[in-house]
Amino acid sequence: MKKEIVTLLLFLTFIAVDAQETVKDTTNLWTRNGNVSLLFNQTAFNKQWLGGGTSNIAGNLGVNYDFNYKNGDVVWDNKFILAYGLSKIKDDEKIAKTDDRLEMNSLWGKKINGQWYYSMFFNFKTQMDTGLDKNMIKISHFFSPAYFQLGPGILWKKNDNLSVNISPATTKLIVVHRHLTESGPSFGVLEGDSSRFEFGASISAYYKLNVMTNVSIENRLNLYSNYLDNPLNVDIDYQMNVMMKINKYLSANVALQAIYDDNSIKAVQVREVFGLGVNYGF
Repeated sequence: MKKEIVTLLLFLTFIAVDAQETVKDTTNLWTRNGNVSLLFNQTAFNKQWLGGGTSNIAGNLGVNYDFNYKNGDVVWDNKFILAYGLSKIKDDEKIAKTDDRLEMNSLWGKKINGQWYYSMFFNFKTQMDTGLDKNMIKISHFFSPAYFQLGPGILWKKNDNLSVNISPATTKLIVVHRHLTESGPSFGVLEGDSSRFEFGASISAYYKLNVMTNVSIENRLNLYSNYLDNPLNVDIDYQMNVMMKINKYLSANVALQAIYDDNSIKAVQVREVFGLGVNYGF
């Protein structure tokens, strides 16, 4: 299964790069830019090393692609995010998954006045590979869980690097395979069910800061309150991506994500990835 996933991701990367090189926008209504990164991390010790440690190797593939449309008073911003990572420890037959994300964001707006727009947004999040707990029991896999959010609202957009969208009537759907809820709830879906419907309010903010030449920080924050169940328990999803370009093809990346969703677990979930590797901007 791991080999098939890696092959698929490399194929998708090739398609993304090839499409950037061949597709041309003759109307100038679309702006496209993105980044494909391959990050590697390796640690090795010989038998005489007295400090302790275990040799290991890890790799992460990341795709971050924006394709935005602007025509008069209409804007339509889209972002595609893909991340997948594997780690192998010496003398351990198992290959561990270190990162696994597939996300699509779409935000449409029609100008009201100045920097304000009527808006409609859509968000989809899932993973691509099987997830195991510490006891090697399957707790997740492709499209399980899958999260959908959709709702109308008001958008404030200063420019492509700074915007806030407020949606007071957001529908949210969580989907899991029924076998994951056979013995209890999973990702907020009740025991025996395969989905959970929520209706509430959502606030999404985006801010990209160019700190210095070849160093940028991208921030994304999503807040969600479910009117139907404990509306004061706000779900939080914060993502930060730091890109440090060494030259055209080499870069260092830092990705940080913090999630709070008490329907899944009453604790803050944190994911951090750092790596140095090959980078391709398109």
